Amino acid sequence: QVKFVESGGGLVQPGGSLRLSCAASGSIFSFNAMGWYRQGPGKERELVASITRGGTTSYVNSVKGRFTISMDKAKKEVYLQMNNLKPEDTAVYLCNLRDTLDLNYWGQGTQVTVSS
Repeated sequence: QVKFVESGGGLVQPGGSLRLSCAASGSIFSFNAMGWYRQGPGKERELVASITRGGTTSYVNSVKGRFTISMDKAKKEVYLQMNNLKPEDTAVYLCNLRDTLDLNYWGQGTQVTVSS
């Protein structure tokens, strides 16, 4: 069983910043990548950013230049620094871990609301 502890969500004004954190624990011997997805109201879940064990990062176009993903692979922790937030970034952000069998595990999500 894999457990996640996510934190850092909240309410912020447009142009503000938030930092999301996620710590994974449990029956994980190794993994290929961690990342953050989001699901806004009435929208499908989308990949926001991911990072492999080797450090290769990937971002959805809408957040490039504003969001930065990082990871402490020894601690199985992943972080998402979000700057210059926009109302369209409002969503539930979910932590993801993909293990070496390409199985996906999900956190419960943390709400990010960008509003004035």
